[in-house]
Amino acid sequence: MSVTTASLSELGRAVIATEERAIHQLHARINDHFVNACHILLRCQGRIVVLGMGKSGHIAKKIAATFASTGTPAFYVHPAEASHGDMGMITAQDVTLAISYSGETPEIINILPLIKRLGVPLIALTGQLSSTLARLATEVIDVSVDCEACPLGLAPTSSTTATLVMGDALAIALLQARGFTADDFARIHPGGTLGRRLLLHIEDLMHTGDTIPKVDPSCQLDEALVEITQKSLGMTTVVNTQGQLLGVFTDGDLRRTLDKGFDIHRTVISQVMTQNSITVSPQLLAAEALKIMQERKITSLVVVEQDHKLLGIVHMHDLLRVGII
Repeated sequence: MSVTTASLSELGRAVIATEERAIHQLHARINDHFVNACHILLRCQGRIVVLGMGKSGHIAKKIAATFASTGTPAFYVHPAEASHGDMGMITAQDVTLAISYSGETPEIINILPLIKRLGVPLIALTGQLSSTLARLATEVIDVSVDCEACPLGLAPTSSTTATLVMGDALAIALLQARGFTADDFARIHPGGTLGRRLLLHIEDLMHTGDTIPKVDPSCQLDEALVEITQKSLGMTTVVNTQGQLLGVFTDGDLRRTLDKGFDIHRTVISQVMTQNSITVSPQLLAAEALKIMQERKITSLVVVEQDHKLLGIVHMHDLLRVGII
């Protein structure tokens, strides 16, 4: 068979078109059965146990992971392993979600009597509404497709895509119903970008103690430059004997000072420092600090207490290091 660039492109587009049709057909399946399934899942006092074999097993794992990451505790159980001890993972407080396009997957059918004996609600995602799984389920959601995208009609393609999309629809419907927020999402995704943006505060990142560049107001400008160089933050704070912030002196201030002809060996820092500089509280979110820096076109923020006592410095590089940027 001759394979050309055009034929490969056409095959790829045909697969996408077939799967698009399968997804479009799901609109009509968001009906009373879908709503009933959502209510069953919302009433669950335990966890959602998702079952599936083969390709459906891979989809089941993804659906379980999506549930868990959006506020609905869930996990995947391999149906074959369930017959060899893993049924102990299912309790009377749980809800089972079984995925089988044929509705006759032996490994799932074999454990249905045990699930029914536990009195656990069973939601089925299947393409065969007259199947054994559908008949024994508490609620059935139709994920049937007209055809698979595989030209042989054998490899699960459209059917697994439709099932995955329906699983997403269930998970997000539950997310909304539970009032799951971005803060909730961040708490269970602390390693992700959103988690860092919503959980990290300035106090978690700021330079403190001896790492803070600071001088007293009577310091000569050349001595202040040594402090700036040693602390490597491109600026220094100016504080009084009580540790309160009086001003800052940055690389930009240095350029302006030199342009005006000041002698760095004879100029006192209090003469050229920037007073009333931008300050933030330690409780400020790191993401909000980034916004301030971008809007003001600055690279550092001074962190102070309510009495203007110096607490620390946060630099743009600190935000970059933790992935806020």
